[in-house]
Amino acid sequence: MTLRFQRLLIILISIIMILGAVLLILYNARENISYFYTPSELLESNIDKNKQVRIGGFVEKNTFIKVSAGSFKFRITDNIKSIDVTYNGILPDLFREGQGAVIEGNMIGQNSFKANNIFAKHDENYMPASIKDDLENKGYWNKNYK
Repeated sequence: MTLRFQRLLIILISIIMILGAVLLILYNARENISYFYTPSELLESNIDKNKQVRIGGFVEKNTFIKVSAGSFKFRITDNIKSIDVTYNGILPDLFREGQGAVIEGNMIGQNSFKANNIFAKHDENYMPASIKDDLENKGYWNKNYK
């Protein structure tokens, strides 16, 4: 084998290995991509009721009901359509009416959703109180921050 042929062979083997690695990563990630549906998309799609999905939207105002100590009912909306959600467990600290949320669970009826996990979302202006206090104590806090 000539030196030129060996270099070509190494380059081809490297390209094949990189292509194989990329294809393997894409194949394994196809079911694990964290995508969420809006209520409108979820109600219009034909998703299997037993399939675990995520829905994202805002907690509709005046719909939050505390059924018992660890059981809650509310509606999630995208300002077009809404879905009734039931959840048993501890809610995140940032969870409230009018706030964004991503909810993981499965459909239990035409317009009902059983949540397993709730992830509260905040906007770009959110700052935890502990960080705000730390900035104020060190003199870095700017009064113009929201």
